[in-house]
Amino acid sequence: MEANGLGPQGFPELKNDTFLRAAWGEETDYTPVWCMRQAGRYLPEFRETRAAQDFFSTCRSPEACCELTLQALGMEVTMVPGKGPSFPEPLREEQDLECLRDPEVVASELDYVFQAITLTRQRLAGRVPLIGFAGAPWTLMTYMVEGGGSSTMAQAKRWLYQRPQASHQLLRILTDALVPYLVGQVAAGAQALQLFESHAGHLGPQLFSKFALPYIRDVAKQVKARLREAGLAPVPMIIFAKDGHFALEELAQAGYEVVGLDWTVAPKKARECVGKTVTLQGNLDPCALYASEEEIGQLVKQMLDDFGPHCYIANLGHGLYPDMDPEHVGAFVDAVHKHSRLLRQN
Repeated sequence: MEANGLGPQGFPELKNDTFLRAAWGEETDYTPVWCMRQAGRYLPEFRETRAAQDFFSTCRSPEACCELTLQALGMEVTMVPGKGPSFPEPLREEQDLECLRDPEVVASELDYVFQAITLTRQRLAGRVPLIGFAGAPWTLMTYMVEGGGSSTMAQAKRWLYQRPQASHQLLRILTDALVPYLVGQVAAGAQALQLFESHAGHLGPQLFSKFALPYIRDVAKQVKARLREAGLAPVPMIIFAKDGHFALEELAQAGYEVVGLDWTVAPKKARECVGKTVTLQGNLDPCALYASEEEIGQLVKQMLDDFGPHCYIANLGHGLYPDMDPEHVGAFVDAVHKHSRLLRQN
């Protein structure tokens, strides 16, 4: 450590590395906890601050991460109130791929995101690590083809069945765009990375293993290689494939240090699938935060008992909703810290 309290990259020294150590599979004094879609999505004090509003309105959710990447590829995006990102001109034919920008320029298009990451890392002052995010290739593809959200992903899946070669071409373009984007986030100050495969559940095991898993693997492999080439320290990587319970074993071997779980997965079964060396993250039902603070404490206790004290990061099984009481979120975090310390005394 330097005398001024700055680390080797000029960032404030990290005072709390519990999350990072848990992600790497090391023992910790208590179980770390974080919540997806936290500040900018629902905390009133963040919504009232203009500078924070600008940043968090672009990085508040997996959907917004997808939106950023696709804008940089040349897709027009509009925000539809109550619906989220919408693409007025979705991909309809194979030749539409020719209109996409070179994936290697995506990182340069998103320089303002990197600036925001650096600013956030500085302002965190080492209190907690900073996590970077991106949507995974299949999830990005669904937005590009569907034009926004969909309950069935029928148009995107039609591509997989009718245009498998073009689908692989698109997924490769997206992978090639994601890698420099994620590496750029680390260079800017992100200390961990999470890849969201938010729409994994629309694929069965066969389609997932053919059109999602190979690109998920490739993102991890290429990011790690490029970090080494750039002389950047490795960071733990998290894969969160919502409703991808059928692929936990494969995801555990995809090159990520952490596998995130949604709330439909039983912790003990997940541990059996992934083995003891991969860190698990999850997986309280987000709607449990509507319960009383006392019940939240009981649910957290059961969850921690099931996951055990090691190779584990506490989280919700997806993201926070805008109407959730910050006091209940605090009760969730406090219960994790309290009960996880007790677990380690037994």
